[in-house]
Amino acid sequence: MQSRPDGIIIAIDGPSGAGKSTIARLLAERLGYIQIDTGAMYRSAAFLLARAGIDLGDLAAVELFCRNVDIRFELCSGRQSVVANGMDVTDQIRTPEMSLLTSRTAALKPVRDAMLKAQQQMGSRGGVVLEGRDIGTVVFPDAEIKFYLHASVEERARRRYEELTAKGETVTLEETIADVARRDRQDSERDIAPLRQADDAISIDSSRLSVDEVLTRMVVICRNKIESMESCL
Repeated sequence: MQSRPDGIIIAIDGPSGAGKSTIARLLAERLGYIQIDTGAMYRSAAFLLARAGIDLGDLAAVELFCRNVDIRFELCSGRQSVVANGMDVTDQIRTPEMSLLTSRTAALKPVRDAMLKAQQQMGSRGGVVLEGRDIGTVVFPDAEIKFYLHASVEERARRRYEELTAKGETVTLEETIADVARRDRQDSERDIAPLRQADDAISIDSSRLSVDEVLTRMVVICRNKIESMESCL
């Protein structure tokens, strides 16, 4: 495998609520890598499409709109913000409604093509951590390390419920479990780039593991891989 200028590519896939975003951020910090939050990119695209009133059934209109979608990550005082077409959408894209809309939007080929191109451009030099549903299977099938991070539906729903109630939102645990299960079905059954584990991915079940325990496992694996590749240069 040809070496990349800035390091290796680390892909983290898995279902919603498994902790991918948190782990990707911490892993990137620990390795001195850049985190490319692909989930936030898809959420931002969904937000912009909804805000513009674009009919998701009109693929020509969706494709035309996506040509002018500009999504960037900005770091200020240790906080990473998501800026889409000049707007800070960090909080707006994290609602339950936007989660369900994102699953529908991400299944559209024009959206996936636009996000795929942007992600590959951002990460082609290496030295990046990306997380999503199809990073190791579609976006970077040649990634040097692929993880599949998952957890039970009940555990992922519990985490999501605690996150939402902490923000003051009125939801029930039962509703949240149903939402997570529905999101899983949408992600796994979509025609384009469905959620699945890459054949060569390292599977980690986070149901009974703390964030630190998951992170420690991944850091050891990544550093061993980086060291072995550097020794071959």
